[in-house]
Amino acid sequence: MKTLIVYMSTHGCTAKAASEMKEKLGNQVTVINLKKDKIPLLNSFERIIIGGSIHAGQIQKRVKEFCISNLDSLLNRELGLFICCMHECETAIQQLKNAYAEELLNHAKATAILGGAYDFERMNFIKRMIVKKVAKVNTSVDNINHSAMDKFVNRLDKVFNPFLFLA
Repeated sequence: MKTLIVYMSTHGCTAKAASEMKEKLGNQVTVINLKKDKIPLLNSFERIIIGGSIHAGQIQKRVKEFCISNLDSLLNRELGLFICCMHECETAIQQLKNAYAEELLNHAKATAILGGAYDFERMNFIKRMIVKKVAKVNTSVDNINHSAMDKFVNRLDKVFNPFLFLA
């Protein structure tokens, strides 16, 4: 299935997740970084996956703008939505709900919270200080949830066959 992965990454975690996702989904996958790449025509893709990272409780502005400006196209394609964040459980679920419009969340074939990372080498001094104070983390941490990634990709690759229920 021709797939487009659209993402925004601030410190590289979401970029890693998008790259890993591409490898798992196969060779008909195009990956676009909203920060630097030109967005292709969405009509040429059957499936679109959108992801971003959460900072101060919010997904990047460009991800939200992409979703708003392409809402009709997104609602007419198979859709996957994910976030990368350091929170777990209810906080992470709430961040996923805040990241995307309810309409998109309801339409999505799969959603995922893929964990997150603090990469001190890619952060400026002020961001490092904020993370140290707020998250109480003093070194780089990588908590990408590869199991959640596998489940997300498997849900996207499952084919719904209504006739299976009749057997």
